[in-house]
Amino acid sequence: MISFRSILCSLLLLAANTAVAQEEQTEQGNTSQSQLVIVMGAEGEPEFGEQFNRWVDQWESVAKTAGVQHTTIGRSTVDGQDDRESLRATIASLQPNGVRPVWIVLIGHGTFTRQAAKFNLRGPDVSAKELAEWIQPIERPLVVINCSSSSGPFINQLSGKNRIVVTATKSGSQYNYARFGAYFANAITSLDSDLDHDDEISVHEAFLRASADVRNFYNAEARINTEHALIDDNGDKRGTPATMFRGVRAIGQAKDGKSLDGKQANRVTLAPTKKRLPLTDDEVSQREQLEQELEGLRDKKADMSESEYDQAIEPILIQLAKIYAAAEKRNQK
Repeated sequence: MISFRSILCSLLLLAANTAVAQEEQTEQGNTSQSQLVIVMGAEGEPEFGEQFNRWVDQWESVAKTAGVQHTTIGRSTVDGQDDRESLRATIASLQPNGVRPVWIVLIGHGTFTRQAAKFNLRGPDVSAKELAEWIQPIERPLVVINCSSSSGPFINQLSGKNRIVVTATKSGSQYNYARFGAYFANAITSLDSDLDHDDEISVHEAFLRASADVRNFYNAEARINTEHALIDDNGDKRGTPATMFRGVRAIGQAKDGKSLDGKQANRVTLAPTKKRLPLTDDEVSQREQLEQELEGLRDKKADMSESEYDQAIEPILIQLAKIYAAAEKRNQK
C-alpha cells in the first residue's frame, strides 16, 4: 500500500459519522481469498534441494498465517502426474476472476537455450511461453515470482495488464545458481522491508529488500554479482532493476508513455500484519481505484499549486478514510 495511510489517520474522525452506515452495507460483502501456487523444481544436487525445501516451508508458513488457499507442487506426486501436468492442471483450476490476487512462486533452477527460457521441473520442464499460455485466462491480479536462474525472459512472456512479474535475473544468460529466492522469502514477512512504513510488506518492497540483500551477499563475499533481479508491473515487457528506485519510487521516466514499474506492486501484499484491517472485496476494489487516483495526482503534483493539490486529494482521502473506518468498526466486534 502507498504511504498515504498515515495522512488518513487525521481524517478518520471526519469519516466516523458515515462509518456505521457503510459498515452495515459491507458487512455481508463477499470476501474471497487470494490463491497461492508454490512450485518446487528439480533440485539438481541435494544441497540445493535442502535450500529449496526451506524456501517452500517459508511460503507455506506465510500462506497459513494469512489464511490463503495454497497448493504446493514438486514435493510429492499426484495420481501419477508429472509436475508439469500438475502445474498446468492447478493453474487451470484457479478462479479466473476476482479482486484478490493469484500468486505463482517458482523455486528452483532455470535454463535458457535457443531463445527459450525454461523452469526446471522433475520430468518435463515448463517454458516461459507455455506458462504464458496457461495463465492467459486469468483476469484477476496475478503475481509471478520466478526465483530461478535464467529467469529474466519470463518477463517478456508473462508481462501484461494486471500482472506483476518478478525474476531473479535480468536475462537468460545469468545462468548461475540464484540466491534471490532465499532473500525474497525472508523479505515478504519482515517489517524491515516496510519502506513506506504502512505496516504491510508489498511485493515491491520485498523485491527491493531481497535485491539489496543479494547485492550485499556478493559484496561481502567479494564476488562478482551474477544475478540482477527485475520487476515488471506496467505491462511493457521490459522490467526494472532495484537500482532504478529511490525508496519505493522509480527514478526517471518510463518509455512509450507507460506508467512506471512498481506502482501496482506496491499496492499488493500477501503476509498479514497485526494492523491489517479486514476489507471486503468491494472495499479492496474501491481502495485500489482511489489509490490509483492518488498516484496519478502525485505524478502531476509538480505542475499544481499547493492549494490545488490539497483540494484535489482531500475528497479521495476522505473516501479512503471512510473505508478504513468501516473496516475498523467491524474489526472491533
